[in-house]
Amino acid sequence: MFKLLSYNGRSLLRLQRVGSVRLLSTATLTPEERSQLTSQREVDTVDVCIVGAGPSGLSAAIRLKQLDQDNKIRVVVLEKGAYVGAHILSGVILETRSFKELMGFDLPENLGTLVNKEEFKYFFNDRVSVPLPHPSQLKNKGKNYVGSLSQITSWLGEKAEELGVEVYTGISVSEVIYNKKGDGILGVATKDLGISKLGKPKEHFERGMEFHARQTILSEGCHGSLTKDVIKKFGLRKGKQPQTYGLGLKEVWRVKPENFKKGFVTHTMGYPLSNDLYGGGFQYHFGDGLVTVGLVLGLDYKNPYVSPYEEFQKLKKIPYYSNILEGGECLTYGARALNEGGLQSIPKLNFPGGVLVGATAGFMNVPKIKGTHTAMKTGMLAAEKIYENISKLQQLPEASVDMNPSESLIKDPLINLESYEEAFKKSWVYDELYEVRNLRPAFNTPLGGYGGMVYSGLDSMILRGRMPWTFKNNKSDALKTEFASKYKPIKYPKHDGKITFDIMTSVSRTGTYHDEDEESHLRLTKTQDEISHAVNSYPKWKGVEERFCPAGVYEYVKEENSPVGVKFKINSQNCIHCKTCDIKTPLQDIDWEVPEGGDGPKYTNT
Repeated sequence: MFKLLSYNGRSLLRLQRVGSVRLLSTATLTPEERSQLTSQREVDTVDVCIVGAGPSGLSAAIRLKQLDQDNKIRVVVLEKGAYVGAHILSGVILETRSFKELMGFDLPENLGTLVNKEEFKYFFNDRVSVPLPHPSQLKNKGKNYVGSLSQITSWLGEKAEELGVEVYTGISVSEVIYNKKGDGILGVATKDLGISKLGKPKEHFERGMEFHARQTILSEGCHGSLTKDVIKKFGLRKGKQPQTYGLGLKEVWRVKPENFKKGFVTHTMGYPLSNDLYGGGFQYHFGDGLVTVGLVLGLDYKNPYVSPYEEFQKLKKIPYYSNILEGGECLTYGARALNEGGLQSIPKLNFPGGVLVGATAGFMNVPKIKGTHTAMKTGMLAAEKIYENISKLQQLPEASVDMNPSESLIKDPLINLESYEEAFKKSWVYDELYEVRNLRPAFNTPLGGYGGMVYSGLDSMILRGRMPWTFKNNKSDALKTEFASKYKPIKYPKHDGKITFDIMTSVSRTGTYHDEDEESHLRLTKTQDEISHAVNSYPKWKGVEERFCPAGVYEYVKEENSPVGVKFKINSQNCIHCKTCDIKTPLQDIDWEVPEGGDGPKYTNT
């Protein structure tokens, strides 16, 4: 059976066969509902399927089509955001090395503001600060650009489509399709649309699709759900150290003209963060009267009473920040987890049938506070090695009505792209990450916060990573969370509604939307339900989930039937897809999966 493929209202303009199906738990379903949920998926066959339209995925797509002069290779990009850039959040100060290599020219003027002045300060309290020397990694003046990564990514998406890349937005990819032996992947499957909270198909239910590919590129961003799956399946972290993370929170403001300093950037350390917290604040002036203000906080903190959101609100009350923001208008808020593990925590990059690129693998240069240039370069490296392999193969045949529906259009053996891993190790990305490999982990040694600052400054400006040792990331961020009994609750200041805001007001500025009658994409795994999670978590960590989530997704509410008097409530409609819960929850029983396509935040200038 062959028909025109359509998903989420978008025709994919391709005839293909009906594919395999993953059986679901259907104990409470009627026969008709069971039939809907287990019907065969339609399958599209492509040369390269890229999951995620971020900088790394789009760079891979663009490079592939630049190399494919004869237009023989079909490249498809699947993006869960409602549009390209909708889920992109970053500082961003862009180092344009990879952009120039990919596009052949510098960043267009309308997409970035050249840094012309910079400061680096340490705050002892909200009033007293001292200037710090700029490490070489943090020097931006005259070479790097401030802008909106959401807008830059949107621009890259347009360029990819001009080259013949098929970019489909509003499509969540929820499953990896493994081969029969389970030793490689055939491709991916998109998420079913229209499933209720009870797991039943709604009136507008639409079965997902499968995309089979000669090579699948996972470019999901930090802590991707499919990436978690393949890392576990193929043991890609064997011999590697655990990934560690930070949480970045930011706002974009339109400030008064007299407060705007176009091209000015500043980074701060110290207050409001205590010595045992790794992180710092920033403000970047760009565009026409816009200022990005934000805080990055390492998720390896021990005290469960710490609230990254409230620490960010305190940061904005420092006169150094508030004097810029007063009288202005907060336009946008967002938050996103970011990789901080460095070179030690990068998994093996290839497996049979696919590769990891960009933040999916963890190429963030933490001392630079930059990961876009490394993400783009790894996408390009993967594309070049994929092209070397696929260009030697016969072009995929067109589907025909005479074909056996169970016959795959891909006849070649699975490609295990070892050459990509080798190319990474020979690239400037590897050299750059090797040089700074000890700077972030230094803060987790017996040196402590101040000692870590001294060591990282020494290594950054003098040693340049030449020492023979490599510090380790021994524990996950979840395991570093200590019991609340060791600490006192933190009383954070009230919000004033002008500079500081309650969390729901901030979430409203993200444009986030999830259907209230939608199957939750936040799943409890090891604990069976909301009461059992509360029983296992609340007495030990006193509601840590309420504090680490920057979107008010989690709360503990009174429950008479609970042995601890409360149950755990998940407000999944508030989720802004930062993935902090999946990373930080001490029980490791919250699994972040993709919601329906188009759901989540709708960023435009972040």
